[in-house]
Amino acid sequence: MSGPAAALRGYNAELREGLAELRARREELSGRIREEEAERRRLQGRIGALTERLARTSESLARHLVARGELDRTIAETEAAYGKILESSQTLLDVLKGEIGNAGKATKPQSTSKEKEKQAHGQKHS
Repeated sequence: MSGPAAALRGYNAELREGLAELRARREELSGRIREEEAERRRLQGRIGALTERLARTSESLARHLVARGELDRTIAETEAAYGKILESSQTLLDVLKGEIGNAGKATKPQSTSKEKEKQAHGQKHS
């Protein structure tokens, strides 16, 4: 019976070796799983931090966009008002120049009708 007993021992040894190899592979796989789980936790932590950072940045961006819109509106209103001031200043300057011209004509001595006649006769006799 040494033949069947020896064969049984051979099978038993092979089974033990096969099981040991499977257990070694399982341990290696478990190590990889632990590493990937740790990496996953790190990534989830970063995602959480980045999500918070994204929310803060989005809120800040929204506030800045509103502020810029208000500045754009203020600039446009100021430029429009400045343009009106320039127009009014030009109109005022034109009126002032016209008044100065009219005042100059009013201050020149005007000749009387008799003086005009004398001038006219004086020119005829010359």
